[in-house]
Amino acid sequence: MTVVLKVGGASTAGVAEAVRALGGRVCVVHGAGPQISEEMERRGLEVRFVVGRRVTTPEVLEVVRESFAQVRVAVCAAIGERAVPLAGDEIGLEAVHLPELGLVGSPVPCAPKPVLEVLAARLVPVVSPLARGPLNVNADETAAALAVGIGAERLHFLTDVPGVYRGGDLVPTLDATTAEALVQSGEFEGGIVPKLLAAVRAVRSGVPAEIGLTEVLA
Repeated sequence: MTVVLKVGGASTAGVAEAVRALGGRVCVVHGAGPQISEEMERRGLEVRFVVGRRVTTPEVLEVVRESFAQVRVAVCAAIGERAVPLAGDEIGLEAVHLPELGLVGSPVPCAPKPVLEVLAARLVPVVSPLARGPLNVNADETAAALAVGIGAERLHFLTDVPGVYRGGDLVPTLDATTAEALVQSGEFEGGIVPKLLAAVRAVRSGVPAEIGLTEVLA
């Protein structure tokens, strides 16, 4: 079984345990949101998002690349010797350019040869979400596109909370149509939104998805 595991950039805690628990062949996609924003503020660059995507100028892209490299090293160190670092733009991740947001792309399903080779060797590819261009792409969207592209049997989002909550209660299952409607109504805000929408895209393309303990259904 092949699983794509999306991990955030805020902490590498639990990554190694998650890789072991998922079993089979695991491809890790990581983010670096907190590090990017912090460094942008330090350099006096405006931090701006549009529907979960970071507006990216050439100056911002430099910060993005540096931050991804730092997080990629940390994630690989947490996983151990089986981890293989891969920069998305160097291995051929594909995305549609969104010029209104600058150097930003919307990832499309693809199966980069280096990812497949690392998985075949029973190692763990650790992928940074940059696409050809280079273009900055949302890590949640990248994980979903990669899961579809390589034909993964599962997409799992490792989060710092147990799963998706509604009204203070953990939701064990959430169907795609309801998830979209709740996002559009504004019930969900912040980092859970791109995860939900990415999970919806994955399940509608035939890849089961989980956000923590919450299963997203087609």
